[in-house]
Amino acid sequence: MSIHPPAPIAAVLFDFHATLVDQGDAGRWLATAWRRSDRPGTPAEGLGAAAADELTAYLHHIWEHSRVVDPDNRRDYDPGMHRQVWDATLARQPHGDPGLADDLYATMLDQWQRYDDTLPTLHALRAAGIRTAVLSNVGIDLSPVLDQSGIRAAVDAVVMSYQVGSAKPEPEIFRHTLELLGSTAEETLMVGDSWRDDAGAAALGIRTLLLPRTDGPVHGLSLVLRLAGLA
Repeated sequence: MSIHPPAPIAAVLFDFHATLVDQGDAGRWLATAWRRSDRPGTPAEGLGAAAADELTAYLHHIWEHSRVVDPDNRRDYDPGMHRQVWDATLARQPHGDPGLADDLYATMLDQWQRYDDTLPTLHALRAAGIRTAVLSNVGIDLSPVLDQSGIRAAVDAVVMSYQVGSAKPEPEIFRHTLELLGSTAEETLMVGDSWRDDAGAAALGIRTLLLPRTDGPVHGLSLVLRLAGLA
């Protein structure tokens, strides 16, 4: 019985949030929104230190908390629903009042920072002739952070769920992205952080690498280059 090696990787699909970018420091995000709202002092002075710490910890895991409000991920299909889910999620935290919710939402993407190993990984893949795409479940336009971070210029395609009417783990969004890259499932790698969403690629025969969310500047994307035979 002969054993055939897997096809060489010709394309890589990357999740965006918590894979190529970190959402940033929640305390700094809260302080930015606080200033934007023209509230006096600091969050600790206005809310009390314990309450400010509690709200900061809640914001650090805001999208995990949103699954309670939106278990079917409806926010990933429509910008209006994305905002509704945001408001409902923040309302579950006693210190997240509506006015502050507005300013937190308005400054959210400003906090997102690419990992230190994001661009080196994308550039190495491009130099090797491996095509890449950002494949994100998201209900808002990521263009500002894609452009500011330099990620858009380093990939061949960007697919956002709300723009195509399909979201991971649905097979349609994976197939759509494969078509954009001109790649097959067998020669493609999916890289993400969610076993619920990104692992849906495996059902189509796409090799899948899950890197759980990290809080440091380096996310471990060198593993992608190893799998692509570029290490």
